[in-house]
Amino acid sequence: MSEKFSEDLFDIKNDRRLSVYLYRAGFGCWLLYIVSGARFLHELTMYRTDFGIFSFFLMVMGLSTSMVYDYHHNPTEFDTKKKWLIISYMVLAGLVYIFIVRNQPIDLLRTFHF
Repeated sequence: MSEKFSEDLFDIKNDRRLSVYLYRAGFGCWLLYIVSGARFLHELTMYRTDFGIFSFFLMVMGLSTSMVYDYHHNPTEFDTKKKWLIISYMVLAGLVYIFIVRNQPIDLLRTFHF
């Protein structure tokens, strides 16, 4: 049964569930972003930006997977979503650069302990 579930879940051409799960996970991270700004969760304040960027990342991935389905089943919706996907990737790249790369260059040797 679990094999059948994973086959269906990753058949993004004919099944929308993975995109829905990615949207829901992105919404959950967005809620964590909002809640982490509250005073009673001051321990999570340092992760607030990470929650926001990860939320946006999950939403863009959800849009990307839903576009595969739309490409095969709804060509008109696919054409509409195409421009929003490009804009989303540009905004995501800008956010990653501004909040992660700009101030702290990534040192892969140090990160992965080579």
